[in-house]
Parts: sequence; structure tokens; C-alpha cells
Amino acid sequence: MPGFVGAVQVLSIGSSGVFHIGDVFQIQPNSVVKTFAGAGSFNTGENLNINNQQSSTNTYDMDGIDQGNYLNL
Repeated sequence: MPGFVGAVQVLSIGSSGVFHIGDVFQIQPNSVVKTFAGAGSFNTGENLNINNQQSSTNTYDMDGIDQGNYLNL
């Protein structure tokens, strides 16, 4: 059922956000990101004891193009 929308002010929309007014069947925002993280980077909790000795993260990307997000419905 159609609706009437008054004045709308949008201050900002994130890079993977969606702003929609009106009827819609399906909205599928998607985004692609490459994350580099070293050993113990995503640990959460209290009183963690992480011993990584000499750890390093290789961020050199040899390929010029990564796999795309095409047809990823």
C-alpha cells in the first residue's frame, strides 16, 4: 500500500548503508573488506595472557585484483 512521506533530511549514510522510501520487495546491501590482523588481534576478555614471541603479519598482496563480490546474493 503506497504511503505519503513528508520532508526527509539525511545527514549521512554509511558506505554499506541503505536509504529507502517507498515500496520494496527485497533490499540486500553488501560490502567487501580485506582485513589484516596479527596473532592475538581479535582476542577479547579480561586478564588475557598472550605470548606471541616474534609474530609478524604479512600485508604484501601479490595479486593485483582480489575475488569480487559479483552475483553474491
